[in-house]
Amino acid sequence: MKSDQGKGTLVAFLVGAVLASGNPIAVKFSNIELDPLWGATLRFTFAAGLMLIVMAVLRLHFPRGRALVGAVLYGVFNFGLAFACLFYALVELGAGFLQILLAVIPLITLFLVVVQRLERLHIAAVVGAILAFVGVLLMSQVAVDASVPIITILVALAAAFCLAEGAVLVRIFPPEHPVSLNAVGMTVGALVLFVGSLLAGNDMVLPSLGATWLALAYMVVIGSGVVFVLWVYVLKHWEASRAAYNFVLLPPITLFFSNFITGEAVGPELIFGGLVIVAGVYVGALRPNRPSTLSEETLSRSG
Repeated sequence: MKSDQGKGTLVAFLVGAVLASGNPIAVKFSNIELDPLWGATLRFTFAAGLMLIVMAVLRLHFPRGRALVGAVLYGVFNFGLAFACLFYALVELGAGFLQILLAVIPLITLFLVVVQRLERLHIAAVVGAILAFVGVLLMSQVAVDASVPIITILVALAAAFCLAEGAVLVRIFPPEHPVSLNAVGMTVGALVLFVGSLLAGNDMVLPSLGATWLALAYMVVIGSGVVFVLWVYVLKHWEASRAAYNFVLLPPITLFFSNFITGEAVGPELIFGGLVIVAGVYVGALRPNRPSTLSEETLSRSG
């Protein structure tokens, strides 16, 4: 039984990575017609509605007590703050470049789980973080040469931090059904994004282009509905730092699709910087004999 569950989690992990790789490309199409925060608002408003319908069909209950607090915080970080940053960053950044930056999420997650006393720190995590930082610097230099503001790089890294913390929150608070958790989280995230779009003065209009509607349809049904249900499912069975390996797989998949769909150039500096980041993630998070999580007894005392 455990073996079957382990295989199912691995399949969910791999399928989620492949499907999630199309999200940045879809966001690039959305940003052509829609202001960034408004586009994100539409995405998660529709996605939240889809999750609520699925909840009703499956007769699932809403989270309560601490589980509800966790779901709300998950929504603020994983959808509201993270995707406000992501949609903004993708105005300037290519989809493949963004995914390479997001490959540092496993290292950020390792830092967060140690600070929040979910896992122990290992020296390899420090070495990996240094390698990843060097890789980001290399790619940042490419971005500067291409007239992409450094602030855009920092906003993308802020999104990485929020996504990492969102994963940690799922592990900290009582477990909920993936659909229920995402229904609440996406609703909260949509509200945060709506307020952000108001403050930013975004034009709140519905798309008029077929390509924009197609991009939204992908992001709502596949990139949000399917991907985040799989993401929470994986987080229920794997510790946060292990589940975060998902983001290591995204850069090459996204670069492959982006090169064919949008014609995004893949230069040698970008590839080299990405390889250095991936090497850092491997050393810090993917290598064999990586750090184990703290015992349940320790976690219960710390919680």
